Amino acid sequence: MIERITRNWCFRYAICLLLVAILCGGANGQNLPEPEREQLLNGLRIIFWQRPGDANVLLKLRINSGAAFDLAGKDGTMALLGQALFPDPATREYVTEQLGGKLEVATGYDQIDLTMSGNGAELERMVELVRAALLTTQLSPENVARLREAKLKDLSDKPASKSELADRAIAARLFGNFPYGRPPGGSVTSVTKIERADLMLARERFLNADNATLVVIGGVTKSRVMRTLRQLLGPWQKSDRTVPATFRQPTAPDARILVLNQTGETSAEIRLAVRGFSRADRDSAAAALLAQIVRSRWQAAVPDLSSGFARHDPHALPGSFVLGGSTPNASAVKAIDVAEKILLALAQNGPTASELDTARSAILGELGRRASQTEAIGDAWLNVETYKLPPANSEAGAISSLTVGDLQRVAGRLFKNASLATAVVGDFEQLKSAFGNRLQLLTSEAEVKKEVQPLVPTKKP
Repeated sequence: MIERITRNWCFRYAICLLLVAILCGGANGQNLPEPEREQLLNGLRIIFWQRPGDANVLLKLRINSGAAFDLAGKDGTMALLGQALFPDPATREYVTEQLGGKLEVATGYDQIDLTMSGNGAELERMVELVRAALLTTQLSPENVARLREAKLKDLSDKPASKSELADRAIAARLFGNFPYGRPPGGSVTSVTKIERADLMLARERFLNADNATLVVIGGVTKSRVMRTLRQLLGPWQKSDRTVPATFRQPTAPDARILVLNQTGETSAEIRLAVRGFSRADRDSAAAALLAQIVRSRWQAAVPDLSSGFARHDPHALPGSFVLGGSTPNASAVKAIDVAEKILLALAQNGPTASELDTARSAILGELGRRASQTEAIGDAWLNVETYKLPPANSEAGAISSLTVGDLQRVAGRLFKNASLATAVVGDFEQLKSAFGNRLQLLTSEAEVKKEVQPLVPTKKP
């Protein structure tokens, strides 16, 4: 009898050890290489990883200032500056067809990211293109006018979907006039106000070598890379001062449910949000796990919720924890009430062990997948530099070490006594009987313009 108990105990112990080994293997499966780091005399930080046998090379340049620095009422300025780096479509075609790669520029709240890839034999030509964009940015009156008109046409020709309207509404509701409450690409109203002088000022303040980091990955030697960068990007000017990301914190959001009325809609697009953590906050990883758990609970409790999600969006400054999805009008009030209860329950009791394990497996799986993608590796290194994070390889280990108690504590930080913002895009008449006086309807153009930027339609397009 004792021998059988001992065998059973040993068997269970061995299984536990195996599970721990699998989990640790998943955590370490990220296996990001440790890059080499250099810095030019002008302050440009270089992150380099040589991949012998790789015929291609990837350049990822990050300007560490983004749409959060747009001037008041001129949202989209930094995005327009990003477009001005390569205003001629022929340049992108050249990179694609002649260099065998791609060229992209993306502007977020915290940064402008320039991504260029191509044949490693063309490294010097690629850096020459980057040099021209940075040192001789085309901001002539004609180019600025052309870029602005193209941006306005793009904003006008693509009416926002219900999902996009809901995203804009919840951001504005949660953050108000704080930069994260405005879309990084701007609106028709704000882009119209952007002048050439605004772009020239933004270039002078932010487009500087000591405000940037460059990642180089590929089958090229370090000596060749550094020689090329010193020669071509060494003359890039250094700023005389750094512009800090300091903004007045937003006030608490209105507790009423904001409704953007779209008469005749049979479904409601729902968003709920609370303020989140910054990228550098040690609990940011735990918030990502909580998002997985919240989504699973919400979807299980509201079966007719479609496209349901929960996500934690961290930024340089505190971000947001957002829930969203679409339901029939009749289920909208239930979906919102259930979501609120889920958040409070996690703050009071935390998740179950099985919920934590499932969420952790999903996050570690995604990290492992991204560890095999060159661009994702570059992004991870850039994030370490931009947000002053621990080494990229430590993220999986931090996630693996989280406990149920850790997640309950983090849920308390996020959800306990939090000011919850709620927005719905749908038919007000069909919703008001269920919600009663909890709703705030935006009807006039002036109300919408004041509450939600950019201006969005109050009726179905």
